[in-house]
Amino acid sequence: MAEQIDPEMEMINLLDNEPINVPVIAPTANIPALREELAVLVSTGRCKEAIGVRMSQEQVSRLDEKEVIKFHKRYETYIGAKTTESLIDSALSLAIKGVGTVLKIDDDVALKNV
Repeated sequence: MAEQIDPEMEMINLLDNEPINVPVIAPTANIPALREELAVLVSTGRCKEAIGVRMSQEQVSRLDEKEVIKFHKRYETYIGAKTTESLIDSALSLAIKGVGTVLKIDDDVALKNV
């Protein structure tokens, strides 16, 4: 009779052999495109606000791949946070307008900012 394999032990063996702290660097990352997005960010003047570092166009062109990926991830996080903030603001405005059709609301803006 074939030897029975315990599914729990098999899963534990798989998890034990899997690397835990592997740096995640996208091998297919298009570094020139990411660098271009950072250059656009620098040209808008919002570099310090978005990624926490003040840079010039020349400094962006001299960044190595790891730095480009690091700063681009910061930029994506900033954009995601701004998008989330905007969506929440829009949802609140819509909810207040919906409630406003049933109840009388004097100041929509004040209610949203509470």
